[in-house]
Amino acid sequence: MSVSVNEKAFVEKNEIKLGEIAGIKGEDHVLVRKLKNIVIGKSPLPGKSRYIGNEYIKLRLKQNNIDLVQLVLTIPEKVKVTRSFIEISRKEIEKIVLDYIYGKEFWDKNNTRIKNIQFPKLPLLPKKRITYKIIPPKVMNGIGTIPLSIVFLADGEFYKKVKATVKIQIFKEVVVTKKPLGRYRTIAHDDVMMQKMDITNLPNDIITNFKDVLGKRVRRNIWAKVVLRAGYIEFPPLVKRGDTVLIVAESEKMKITALGEVRKAGRRGERVKVINLNSNKRIFARVVDENTVKVDF
Repeated sequence: MSVSVNEKAFVEKNEIKLGEIAGIKGEDHVLVRKLKNIVIGKSPLPGKSRYIGNEYIKLRLKQNNIDLVQLVLTIPEKVKVTRSFIEISRKEIEKIVLDYIYGKEFWDKNNTRIKNIQFPKLPLLPKKRITYKIIPPKVMNGIGTIPLSIVFLADGEFYKKVKATVKIQIFKEVVVTKKPLGRYRTIAHDDVMMQKMDITNLPNDIITNFKDVLGKRVRRNIWAKVVLRAGYIEFPPLVKRGDTVLIVAESEKMKITALGEVRKAGRRGERVKVINLNSNKRIFARVVDENTVKVDF
């Protein structure tokens, strides 16, 4: 029985077996099979190498009850064992991320642009059946720089996690002023326009619906070409100081009305101070419309 160990060998699995690093010949097929399956040691990581001395190989044979006398051994002083690997390219990583982003309904492909994908280094994976899954962050607003974890599985088992970041730009139609608008000016159709732009760095309260601004007024002076935000506009008051309104006090059994004078401007639903013109008493009532306020019981 002859065992000839190579000076250099490549392995694919997690364990180094004698049959992967040596040529074994003999007429005793049972012994040949046993020798080939003897585990010499643990394999290095994919793409890495380790050296195994000849004395250690002999020790492993003895530990497996092999009589060295019956073998013709040819073993170099040391054996270099290198783990075979699969290298995932940069383009493959980028494709994994792009397929994930564009495959989610969370993002509209027509209005989404991937600006930059970054990750530390290209992973070296074992020569096995490689699959992957992407783990998004627990909280994600879908815009700006987003961290993603790409988990690689080898034969269905976890092998390596690669952390990547992707910068996402979202383009939307937003409401923009055509011209300067003075404080408390009621917004008309000709005052604003819709414009598609990158909203990555814009605040969350930008207005994206034309109808949401018409008939409202600006709360402060606004320059032309400004993206309108919810905090920039408000409903104009339905009643103003000095307006005469109908005061309504109503329950299940009765309804009382009286004329009153508004002492403070108010919008729909707001409570304002009103003077009852019959009793000259001051009360608080909620604005219903431009002619009516209602007392809450």
